[in-house]
Amino acid sequence: MFKMEYSDTSAASPQPPSPSTSSSPPPPPPAPTSTTPPVVVSPCAACKILRRRCANKCVLAPYFPPTEPAKFTIAHRVFGASNIIKFLQELPESQRADAVSSMVYEASARIRDPVYGCAGAICHLQKQVNELQAQLAKAQAELVNMQLQQANLVALLCMEMRQSEPNSQQSVDTFLSSPQNYQGNLGFLDDNNNNNLASLWEQPLWT
Repeated sequence: MFKMEYSDTSAASPQPPSPSTSSSPPPPPPAPTSTTPPVVVSPCAACKILRRRCANKCVLAPYFPPTEPAKFTIAHRVFGASNIIKFLQELPESQRADAVSSMVYEASARIRDPVYGCAGAICHLQKQVNELQAQLAKAQAELVNMQLQQANLVALLCMEMRQSEPNSQQSVDTFLSSPQNYQGNLGFLDDNNNNNLASLWEQPLWT
């Protein structure tokens, strides 16, 4: 009976750890995994102003970037967000950018001039075009008038030159055909000159 109790006590006593188990190194820590930071996509200006979630295929996102909130504010103030979305959905993608620019321009004109809006700006520009066309027509008429005056002057000069050329040619032909007439005239001039000189010598120097 005593022996059985001793054997049980020896069996239950803990054994000291082995030197091999106590000298084993701890396991290495797990290698850090390279994780890319999440891309934060800011909503477009339309969704930010409307305070709604901007979907991946938002119709307004390509035309109202978050850096231009005033662009959507002006269009939304006049047309409304639902009308803008409906209008863009009815158009092909190739025409949406021009449509947005047109809506923003019309909305800006309506805010500046609530009575006439875009029509007032169009009338003002049309008036400027008409004034410029009138000035251009006046300048063209003055240019044509100056060209006609120049042509008339050239024609008059040509006529005078044609009239003077036969007289000069006729005088040359007359001189070549009868040179004695010109010699007689020259002699008459010489006689007159001699008489004048003689009268000068005959006059007394003192009176």
